[in-house]
Amino acid sequence: MDEERRGTWFGFGFCGFGQALGSGLGRQVHSPEPLRTPGGSLDVCRVSASWSYTAFVTRGGRVQLSGAAGGTADGCTDAWASEELLVLLRAGPGAGAELQAWAPGSAMRGDPLWSQAVQEAEHGPSRDETQAGLLPLLPCARAYVSPRPPFYRPLAPTLRARRLELGAEHALLLDAAGQVFSWGAGRHGQLGHGTLEAEPEPRLLEALQGLRMAEVAAGGWHSVCLSETGDIYIWGWNESGQLALPTKSLAEDGKTTAEASGLEEDGSEVKRGSAGEDGAPAPFIAVQPFPALLDLSPGSEAVKVSCGSRHTAVLTSEWGQERGSSTPGAGDELDGSPCSPRNSQESSPTPVQKHQFFSAHLSLQSNSHIHT
Repeated sequence: MDEERRGTWFGFGFCGFGQALGSGLGRQVHSPEPLRTPGGSLDVCRVSASWSYTAFVTRGGRVQLSGAAGGTADGCTDAWASEELLVLLRAGPGAGAELQAWAPGSAMRGDPLWSQAVQEAEHGPSRDETQAGLLPLLPCARAYVSPRPPFYRPLAPTLRARRLELGAEHALLLDAAGQVFSWGAGRHGQLGHGTLEAEPEPRLLEALQGLRMAEVAAGGWHSVCLSETGDIYIWGWNESGQLALPTKSLAEDGKTTAEASGLEEDGSEVKRGSAGEDGAPAPFIAVQPFPALLDLSPGSEAVKVSCGSRHTAVLTSEWGQERGSSTPGAGDELDGSPCSPRNSQESSPTPVQKHQFFSAHLSLQSNSHIHT
């Protein structure tokens, strides 16, 4: 087996708490910078970023926190960071593992808030068969961890989970057949079912039936998925332009004023302002409750997608042509993302001028290209 090629991790954005290793405190990192690990000794293989701190997992099984929360722990295979909870997956006896939930400020000292032994399903599909993803999906692919009680949440036996992503109020699940399920709150259209209603249980995304998906990502209140053929579908809240659709917040310093709103035939909520170039009301889309196909530049093939709270990032296989949709919203305007020399918002795919990075919920190594 060939040795895995190791890339370099980059960080950028609001680092007022030192969320990126070696960035210092009170810094606004406007473009990707390599992480500076103590003595260059940390061989990082996984990054999970929350707003105020970041968890780094090394190939040796150590978790190190940087930012508003600190501390280290050994014997870990995965970590998942959120403002409410830090979740660790630690090697257990035999083939099992132990799931631990910690308060982020605990420095992982003393006893965890909650712990549970995690075993592979006795008769269920194996991790290799389902290609089960990282946390919050558990290794058995039959349950996931939530930042709010109950922390351990089982999935229906009929769902052969491959990847699971959590937004602020909703969840996305990609199954072994490439189908997408969503559930949770839907008031911003983030579930993709064409309504703003909540769904208490996983519901198949009928608009994408027949299309095999390879990746899913959940933002705060929007969702993205990537098909096996490299097409990107995006839906949900567009308040900050995170869907790469026209939005009021980006229209000429907010001078456009909404006068009417309604649902179009495709279900999107279209509002109209009074400052269109031709004198007619200028439309903008606040909510897109159905999946919409996102166009990238010709020749760009998407291979991975990721979401922050109010921005979207796309990794493509084409070197030098970097695009995606990314917009720091009202809640993100201090974080300097996406990687632009200023705190700006973009309502269309915008190039990133440097190497790969992680920001918000994005964690990708270099050796490829990032689009935000």
